[in-house]
Amino acid sequence: MPTLVLSRHGQSEFNLSNRFTGWLDVELTRQGEEEAKRAGQKIRGLKFKPAVAFTSALRRAQKTLDFILGELNLRDALPIQKDQALNERHYGDLQGKNKAETAAEFGEEQVKIWRRSYDIPPPNGESLKDTAARTLPYFEGKIVPELKAGRDVLVVAHGNSLRSIVMSIEKMTPDEILRTEMGTGEPWVYRVEELPSGELRYTRLEP
Repeated sequence: MPTLVLSRHGQSEFNLSNRFTGWLDVELTRQGEEEAKRAGQKIRGLKFKPAVAFTSALRRAQKTLDFILGELNLRDALPIQKDQALNERHYGDLQGKNKAETAAEFGEEQVKIWRRSYDIPPPNGESLKDTAARTLPYFEGKIVPELKAGRDVLVVAHGNSLRSIVMSIEKMTPDEILRTEMGTGEPWVYRVEELPSGELRYTRLEP
C-alpha cells in the first residue's frame, strides 16, 4: 500500500509576529528551519520512499520541503511539482496585518467569523470552502493518480490547503475540520488502500 505524507511548512516570520500571511511570500524563521528538519527526521523513520513531491508556489513551503528532502537524502533526486493550487488560503485585505490589531480594527467577533467560519471569506479573500475549491481538484487530478499507481507521495504545503485535503480524505464535516489544527512542521501520515470501487481509503498513522 502506498503512503501519503502531508506536512505543513515550518514556522514563518509572520507566524512568529502573529500576522495574517496568506499568499505573501515570507521566509522561515530559524525555528521553522529546525521544525522542517525534525519533520524530515520523523518521516525518515517510516518505510517511505516518495516517488514525487508536491508543494505550493510559496517559498516557506518550498524551503520546508528542501529541508525534509535533505533529511531523507533525496535532495536533487526527486521530481517536485510546484503549484499555487496548494497555496495557503488567501486572506485578502487582512494579509500582512497583525491579528491583534485586526481585531481592534474590525472587532474581535468579526475577525473570529472570518478566521473560523467555513464559508465566509474576509474582504477580497478566500474562505476555507474557497480554498478547497482550488486545492481538491488539484489533489484529485495530480496526486491521487500517483497513489493509485502505488507510489508514495510527499506533499508540503500550508495549514488551510492541507486542512481542505484532510477534510476530504477523512470525510470530515465543516465543523470537524474547523476544530482540526496542523502545527507548523508537523507531518501527517496516511496509509492508502484502493477499494474495489476504485475509491481510496486513507488510514492515518502516527509518524
